[in-house]
Amino acid sequence: MLSVLLPAAVCLLLGRLSGCSPADIPHIAAYFGTKTRYEDVNPRLLRDVLSVNMSVLRPPPTERCSPVHLTAVIRHGSRYPTVKNIRRIHKLSELVRTEAARGSEGSEGSEGWLRDIQSRWEAWYTEDMDGQLVMKGREDLLHLAVRLSILFPSLLSEENVRKRRVSFVSSSKHRCVSSVEAFQDGLRRRGRHDAPPEYDHELDDELMRFFERCRGYVEGVENNRTALMEVEKFQHGEEMEAVRRRMAERLGLPQHRLTPDLVEAAFFLCSYELSIRSVHSPWCFLFDENDAKVLEYQSDLKQYWKRSHGHVISGLSSCPLFHHVFRTLDKAGRPRRSTDASPEPASILVGHAETLLPLLSLLGLYKDQTPPTASNYQSQHGRTFRTSQIVPYAANLLFVLFDCQRGPRLQLLVNESPVRFPGLQAEDAPLYRDVRATYRHLLDGCDFHRECEGRSGGRGPNTEL
Repeated sequence: MLSVLLPAAVCLLLGRLSGCSPADIPHIAAYFGTKTRYEDVNPRLLRDVLSVNMSVLRPPPTERCSPVHLTAVIRHGSRYPTVKNIRRIHKLSELVRTEAARGSEGSEGSEGWLRDIQSRWEAWYTEDMDGQLVMKGREDLLHLAVRLSILFPSLLSEENVRKRRVSFVSSSKHRCVSSVEAFQDGLRRRGRHDAPPEYDHELDDELMRFFERCRGYVEGVENNRTALMEVEKFQHGEEMEAVRRRMAERLGLPQHRLTPDLVEAAFFLCSYELSIRSVHSPWCFLFDENDAKVLEYQSDLKQYWKRSHGHVISGLSSCPLFHHVFRTLDKAGRPRRSTDASPEPASILVGHAETLLPLLSLLGLYKDQTPPTASNYQSQHGRTFRTSQIVPYAANLLFVLFDCQRGPRLQLLVNESPVRFPGLQAEDAPLYRDVRATYRHLLDGCDFHRECEGRSGGRGPNTEL
């Protein structure tokens, strides 16, 4: 296992100093959907993993403002494939090797990368890895913690961490627990703690894995094949068939042997090798940029119709997390007497892409005028709903509350970049009371039990797309 992790460690060390060579990064690295590396969404981090853009905090320049609270909803870092994808990887590797041996496709004249795939590349993934956080994933969260402590020195200070004023909550999944520990390591490293780590976090699946508990979502979307009809149609549509045909030709395989699942497995293999081992895998050469865009769109279709705006219940399932965030902000922004205790400076919540996407949808973010479908790929190139950009590994949704002269203001950042609230497009940090007015219908409603258990109508497709 150590030999697997060392290349990533070397690349990360070099990346801190000068950045891994761009030649080592596949040209399709920014199209891997939820399996995209965080630094491929924030290219400045390719040069320096601790680069911080201080200008992203934008309260009105005409008011004196200071940040008083940060709530961060964060996805876990880079991880190993799940068992399902590990089995597909082994099936694909075996198919390619068997066909190569039968037809001598790896003989003289074939591309070097093809010979590597057919005879040299080893399927080193084992089922016990099953979605576990990798060393690169720990670095993702550790570096994010350091950057946020630089951006918010008064909130994520050494004293606040030491005195346990900062709260940490995680999903119970191992990759999330390891991620929240790595985040705490990053804050301690910033504070130069030499003592052995003492982790302080709460596990709360009701908050961070709400989607499992929402019966309307589980029955109406998760276990309902018709809910993902657009994905299934696209898998067998002309764009995906063209990708499958080209991949079969490049591998010298009969097209019928290459199922859509195996095409996706090869694409994700490129992403895993990059995010886990920091290598440019020979599997990456199977795809050009147009192929990658088609496969990214297939992934986006799945996430849109399974976790996002495609079905109303997907967003509503995140009501518990929505209310938790606003209760925390309400408490932090409440007027205080000089004798009152200081508000909690920061709340760190670590979960999954499946945690972030429904919440982002409930907030009305990344909702294009025309929804993505199996038949409109060509008109969707300018869409805002791109999971590669929204929920890469270590994705984060930051709620920054400022104390300002006219009252509390709230700014939203996604992946450390400013994003404006829908309906409040005039400024980056609107008054908090205006944000609450915008979401009044949810603050007064969005009842998890009623939405998930009591209304069958809430489980159907979104008719307001």
